[in-house]
Amino acid sequence: MEMPWLNQITEGWRASVMAGRAPHALMLLGAAGTGKRCAAAWLARCRLGMSELRSEPQYPLTIPEHADLRWISPAEDKHVVGIEQIRELVAALSLTSYAGGAKVAVIDPANAMTASAANSLLKTLEEPPGDALLILVADRLGRLPATILSRCQRISVMLPPEALSLKWLDRLQVSSGWPAALRAAGNAPLAAVESLARIEDTDTMARDFAALPEYHASPLEVAGRWAKHEPEFVLNWLGRQVQLCILRIFGGRAAMPGGDVSDSVLQRIDRRNLFCYLDNINKLRGQPAGSFNVQLTLESLLIDWAGGLPQRDL
Repeated sequence: MEMPWLNQITEGWRASVMAGRAPHALMLLGAAGTGKRCAAAWLARCRLGMSELRSEPQYPLTIPEHADLRWISPAEDKHVVGIEQIRELVAALSLTSYAGGAKVAVIDPANAMTASAANSLLKTLEEPPGDALLILVADRLGRLPATILSRCQRISVMLPPEALSLKWLDRLQVSSGWPAALRAAGNAPLAAVESLARIEDTDTMARDFAALPEYHASPLEVAGRWAKHEPEFVLNWLGRQVQLCILRIFGGRAAMPGGDVSDSVLQRIDRRNLFCYLDNINKLRGQPAGSFNVQLTLESLLIDWAGGLPQRDL
C-alpha cells in the first residue's frame, strides 16, 4: 500500500537520479511511524535495480533480499549498533559487487550507533567505494555526532496532515478507533497501526497523564501501573504526548487540535523546562533496556509533570 505523504521524497530522488546528482549518503529523519524505513527499502530497491524508478514505497515494510544489500540493525540481544558491525559493513562495501552494479547499506536506526561505530563509518561516508549508497535512518538526532550529519544529505520525513493520515488508515482497515489511535501515536500514521491494537492501554495512560497536574492521581500509583508495560512503549508514548503539548502551547489548538491535557494545565506548566523534560525522555529512550530502574524513573518523570515541571535534573 502506497504512502502518499512520501511522494515529495520519491519525486526528489527521481529528479536527482535523472540529473545525475544522486547523493552517495542519505539520512532519513523524522518521527517514528512516518514511513522512513519503507522509504529506505524503496531507495535500496531502486538503486539495486529491483524496482523501477517510477514505483513507490510500500507498506508494510519488506526488507529487500539482495546480495549487494546490507541492512544493519542492533543484534537481537543488543540495543546498539556496535563497532564490529560497522567494520564488517565497511569491509563488505569495499568488495566487488556480486551483481556487477551498485551496493547499498542501510543503518537502522543510525542513532543506535555507538560513538566508536560512528567514527568507523566516517571515512566511508566521505569517500564511498565504487557506486555505493549509504542510507541512515534516524528517529532522533540526539546521539548522532555532527561529523556524521555533515556527510549525509538529510531528508526530513514529515508528519502528514491528520486528514490524509485518517484517509490512509481507513483504506488500510475501516475502524472508528483511528482518530484516537492517531492522537495517541503523535499523528504518525504507521505508529497509529500499533496504537490501535493497544488503544485501551493508551486511553488509560492518557487519562492518567491528564489527571496528574489536576491532583486527581498519584504519580507513584500511576508509575506503578505504567511500569507493567514495556519501557520503550511507555517512553515513546510519553515523548509523543509532550511533543503534542509543545505544539499546543506554541501553536494553539488550531495547530494541534484535541489532546487530553487541558489548556489550564498547559498554562501552568513552566514552558522553559518543557523542552528539557522532552530531552530527558528522549535520552531515556536511547538507553538500553535494563540500564535504569523503570519504576523509579517513571516516578521521577511523573512527579515532575504533576508539579508543573520544576527546575531540577532527573
